[in-house]
Amino acid sequence: MYGTRLYAIVVASAIFIIAANAMAQTKDEQDLPRDPPPPLPAATLKDSKVIALGETLWQEQCTHCHGAKAYPGKAPKLQPRQYKPEFVWDRTHNGFRQMPSWRDVYKPNEIIALVAYVMSDDFFP
Repeated sequence: MYGTRLYAIVVASAIFIIAANAMAQTKDEQDLPRDPPPPLPAATLKDSKVIALGETLWQEQCTHCHGAKAYPGKAPKLQPRQYKPEFVWDRTHNGFRQMPSWRDVYKPNEIIALVAYVMSDDFFP
């Protein structure tokens, strides 16, 4: 009986800790307002020059965490076919959990270029 109670307490504690960590946000994340995405017209997202700029930026920075050689571990493997452009823009511009916000690093047109590349048929992490 003692073993069953101890097991139940351990399991309940583990579930609580996992749930608390999943819901936890740093104070910085709570304080920063989440900017809404700008218009992301299909013509811009399909523009070959915009996609090329996004690919260049991706190769310079994003592959460190999201590139093929970064797996497993650093960051989730991207599944762009499951995303909408606004989602990619939000995560890139505003950040999410351990992913930093890039709003102070990249200009708005550069973040749009990253979105265009990730959403393009050319994208390969």
